[in-house]
Amino acid sequence: MTYLSASKSSVHLTLSLSKGKTPPISLLLLFVLLLSIAPSSQAQKTTPQFSGQAAYNLTKQLLEVAPKRFNASPGHAKAEEFIKQHFAPEAAKGNLETDTFTATTPAGLQTMHNYIVRFPGKKDGVIVLATHYETNYPLRDINFYGANDGAATTALLIEIGTILRAHPPEGYSVWLVFDDGEEAVKEWSNSDSLYGTRHLAAKWANDGTLSKIKAFIVADMCADKDLNIDQDEMSTPWLRDMLKVAAKNTGHSASVFKNDLPGLGDDHIPFRQRGVPVLDIIDLDYGPHTDATPDGYHHTDQDTLDKISAKSLQISGDLFLEMIRLINQRP
Repeated sequence: MTYLSASKSSVHLTLSLSKGKTPPISLLLLFVLLLSIAPSSQAQKTTPQFSGQAAYNLTKQLLEVAPKRFNASPGHAKAEEFIKQHFAPEAAKGNLETDTFTATTPAGLQTMHNYIVRFPGKKDGVIVLATHYETNYPLRDINFYGANDGAATTALLIEIGTILRAHPPEGYSVWLVFDDGEEAVKEWSNSDSLYGTRHLAAKWANDGTLSKIKAFIVADMCADKDLNIDQDEMSTPWLRDMLKVAAKNTGHSASVFKNDLPGLGDDHIPFRQRGVPVLDIIDLDYGPHTDATPDGYHHTDQDTLDKISAKSLQISGDLFLEMIRLINQRP
């Protein structure tokens, strides 16, 4: 299709007027018609649209490639390759960093990897979105697949990355962090958990990166079919308030803050302890609570693909993108 005719008619009409001639009615009508169908001379900016179905499909693919992803397992390595393959364009630009470190754990020294994918923006500052990708090490001998607890949120961030690649940030830079070692190796404690984010927070404190972070937002267990994001008291108050606004703006108010969550230890804590504004987007109330499963599907072999939904991933994705927009508007 070509729009050359519109410019030609415009020239013809301009010449007619400049010579004091009255252009034919048919030419005037043609000119108006062509203007109505011709594209604007300035490209129209489109609002990035998150696809919950695409994120769900990615979750399924990750679970097929790496159903069990506990540290040092073949599935763990395959999950890492899955992440890196999806960010090959960023790697080619030098915007994919592999942050390798050795953690002292109850099972001995373990090599772990954080992956940081950078999408440069136009403002000075960084919004970090993070999730862990590994599965629970103590559950390595059962069929624990972590569909909601690690796989879906990994897929969520990969899909957000797809959007950021097509629509580079206009405001702050956005970094996606896929962190390792969130789960305890033996039993949850301050020293046996959050290995990846504890390492990264310390590293970024030393090299000055920490001061550039405007918000550190965690995605965890937010693909549950019965989704309701908890009000986490360990999250920064203004970011909690902003999440309410984001939910209202996206039509998802019914999916946030039904439950209060006191004192949860999650990947945002090492950054909170260093003064970074943090927000944990998590729904810890996952599945029915019975005598056999007091914590629902959490950390059981029932945390499988059929327990999550594209709809819930859509809600979470919408909230993350709206949070980016709102943070960029904040003075």
